Amino acid sequence: MRSLECKKCGRWVENIGDDTKSVTCSICILSIVGLPEEPKGYVSTGRPAGWHWMKEFVDKDGNVFHKGKEMKKLKGTLPPTKITVKPKKKIKRRTQEQMLLARAKEKKAALKRAVKKQKDFINHNIDKG
Repeated sequence: MRSLECKKCGRWVENIGDDTKSVTCSICILSIVGLPEEPKGYVSTGRPAGWHWMKEFVDKDGNVFHKGKEMKKLKGTLPPTKITVKPKKKIKRRTQEQMLLARAKEKKAALKRAVKKQKDFINHNIDKG
């Protein structure tokens, strides 16, 4: 294992080949070149969600797609597909008080049914069914 000093900063660089005469360390290289830029995140194509699952989709440029596969022969022959966006249904959330009142109402109804069943049993009113 051979090591040399960096010609710019003087740091030691190890694992050098036998015929190497001078070395620049990785830190000096980064300062010269700069940090690599990370690629940006998702870039939208401008097509609606699920366009590749449609039997036929024509984008605004006139490209025709059948189930996500482009049909170059049909380019410009069909009008662009009109996309209708349905608004999402708003979920009605119950407050804690509303939930407690509903639970109390259910318990009261169950209690009434149990009392009626006991009264029917005492009065010999048994359902035949």
